[in-house]
Amino acid sequence: MVNFEIARKRMVQEQIMARGITSPRLIEVLMKIPRHLFVQEAMAAQAYSDGPLPIGEKQTISQPFMVALMTDLLELTPRDHVLEIGTGSGYQTAILASLVRRVWTIERIRPLAMQARKVLDSLHLLNVNIKVGDGTLGWEEEAPFDAILVTAGAPAVPETLARQLAPGGRLVIPVGSESTQTLLRIRKEADGSLTREAGIDCRFVPLIGQQGWHAPQ
Repeated sequence: MVNFEIARKRMVQEQIMARGITSPRLIEVLMKIPRHLFVQEAMAAQAYSDGPLPIGEKQTISQPFMVALMTDLLELTPRDHVLEIGTGSGYQTAILASLVRRVWTIERIRPLAMQARKVLDSLHLLNVNIKVGDGTLGWEEEAPFDAILVTAGAPAVPETLARQLAPGGRLVIPVGSESTQTLLRIRKEADGSLTREAGIDCRFVPLIGQQGWHAPQ
């Protein structure tokens, strides 16, 4: 029988802090959120392992370090309004919701969105709005956002998402081919121009949508 609290503490210490992520607020949240609730019950014992896991519908829950890194790159504050593209299991959503004022998250696969809503509600994370749709188009009526996080690999930065960033806003997104991407952080300057910083190489499921990859036939 896995002691999830011990496994979670070990995950944070060995996979995240040991790799240089030490933001006190983020570490506190990672220590608290029960990652095992966001995976299929049969895989709960592997929830704190150092890698992604399948969550059904040909989708995955990201490696814990990648969740921590992408969150850290967003430079979040408690007052931020954040857009997440690709709700998936809802684990990344839970991390964001514990750090900011409100999260809007878009998932194209309805069963995943419904399951994520169920788990988020069970954890009383009520500052999350979820909708089913094309995440590459963003959430125009709630824009602008202080931060946008894309949890799927894109062929390029969707113009719609860049447009929905507030001045000073940060967009973190994997960009590249369908098989390998580079993690980018895009900043919107006060004059509306964008600057980009390239980070580590990574591999995510494809971002499907009008401004992403076409859905497989």
